[in-house]
Amino acid sequence: MKDVITNILNKYDLAGRYLDTLAIEELNNYFSTANDRIKAVEFINSQSSKIIREAATRLYTEQPELLRPGGNSYTTRRYATCLRDIEYYLRYASYALIAGDNNILDERVLDGLKETYNSLGVPLSPTIRSIKILEEIIGNEITSKKLTNSSLILEPFNYLIIGLSEQNI
Repeated sequence: MKDVITNILNKYDLAGRYLDTLAIEELNNYFSTANDRIKAVEFINSQSSKIIREAATRLYTEQPELLRPGGNSYTTRRYATCLRDIEYYLRYASYALIAGDNNILDERVLDGLKETYNSLGVPLSPTIRSIKILEEIIGNEITSKKLTNSSLILEPFNYLIIGLSEQNI
């Protein structure tokens, strides 16, 4: 797993160059947003069970057909799998948030996920909606805590949503 610092240093190391003004600015930006990142991740870590429960409740309230016979969360096993997946999205988004880099989302979540879900007959729209709900829950908390970098903190969730929403043309 790489973070902003590792990515910048690797790029300059491969080119055999010293850090320039652009690299220093990128590092300064990363460090200047550190407190907001940490506060958001602390919230996610301390409230993860509650966040997941709320996301699932909202998803199934909006789309109760998922819990009915023929729905993708019908049966206890499938329901548990859905909750597990919501937890994965939240956890990996928190990793990307603290790293300041979304590459982990490609490596650990998005690469192959769409194909896997399609092969298993898992609909993508409820998955995307569950991630959007996670984003909304975190966004509300950011607003209540008055964190200044809300777009930065919500970026990993948006990245997941866009990655799962893209259509192959």
